[in-house]
Amino acid sequence: MKKSLIVIFTAIVLDAVGIGLIFPILPSLLKDVIHADNVAPYIGTMTALYAVMQFICAPVLGALSDRLGRRPVLLISLAGAAVNYLFLAFAPNLWMLFAGRAIAGLTSANMSVATAYLTDITPEDKRAQRFGLFNAMFGIGFIIGPVLGGVLGDHWLRLPFVAAAVLNGCNLALAYFVLPESRAPSRERIDLAALNPLRPLRWVFSVKSVLPIVFLFLIFSATGEAYGTCWALWGSETFQGNGLWIGLSLGAFGVCQTFAQAVLPGPAVRRFGERGAILVGVAGVCLALTVMAFATEGWMIFAIMPVFALGGIGVPALQSLATRQVDENQQGQFQGVLASAVSLASIISPLAFSSIYFVVRAQWPGAIWLSVVVVYALGGLLVLGLRLTKPVAASVAS
Repeated sequence: MKKSLIVIFTAIVLDAVGIGLIFPILPSLLKDVIHADNVAPYIGTMTALYAVMQFICAPVLGALSDRLGRRPVLLISLAGAAVNYLFLAFAPNLWMLFAGRAIAGLTSANMSVATAYLTDITPEDKRAQRFGLFNAMFGIGFIIGPVLGGVLGDHWLRLPFVAAAVLNGCNLALAYFVLPESRAPSRERIDLAALNPLRPLRWVFSVKSVLPIVFLFLIFSATGEAYGTCWALWGSETFQGNGLWIGLSLGAFGVCQTFAQAVLPGPAVRRFGERGAILVGVAGVCLALTVMAFATEGWMIFAIMPVFALGGIGVPALQSLATRQVDENQQGQFQGVLASAVSLASIISPLAFSSIYFVVRAQWPGAIWLSVVVVYALGGLLVLGLRLTKPVAASVAS
């Protein structure tokens, strides 16, 4: 048991480091490949392509992990991630970059399968504690990744992608040689209808009271995608920041967010209630984004990180509020709907925010953050208008 936990937690850290490595340097790679300065549309399209493949294929891989066992699906996923980074490291043209991201999205089951694996080996009374550690491991990796990527990218543009491929190769070897299977293969046939990624969304329209909650998750997920899409572009063009500056700023953002989500949600909910805690989080993020929009010096971004961190209390408070809107028998289905909303946001948001950045970058790159403020403000208005209900039962949409 301890060996399996160590392998899973190590795999999560290495996976998060690999993801974070590429953020500071991806704009520079695209500029090098396509020989153009404005690469925002390409970043948005690459991010959306990954999300589309993930949205379509995640149900298939999840069902396969129930049928074939967790280990083989996890190994396929890790191998796909390593191939993706090798494509990015050595791609001489644009189509190979897109092919790499498509492969990564196709095989992006490592986090979900790792979660299922952890559930398999953990007694119910210890799951909350271990899932907390699980999230902490990802946070640690995502703090290290951007900083390391910025440093490596300043030495050689392709080096962060080589490092990410090596990390995923280590992940693959660790899982192959050390990780035992946690679930015996099933002989039951896979329900092909359950693989439809749009199926969970049909249930929303049978329980109208949860629609505002789903829209809130969609809004907050969409705003979160703006950072990964535009941060590196904005930092390099506003402050002429190198890879190290971008990596450090993303790392500082990760540290503050991790701390806020680990420490602040409980006290905030006790003091302000769930609705109030969400609004405090929205207000903190909007204030920080407004400062970012008008910032003229790089140090200002680090100065506002504590305010930015207040946003970390919003989503946990929303998650807590959301769980009380349906009865216990529908929690799994409701969480599936919310996961689908997050996936849809990951498809739509990068395309939208990269297009906005394409329009504003020449005159005022920081205006991108005001567009994010507008979306957050819409979410805040929706929170104020929520009519919370007692848990309701509804038939499963088939």
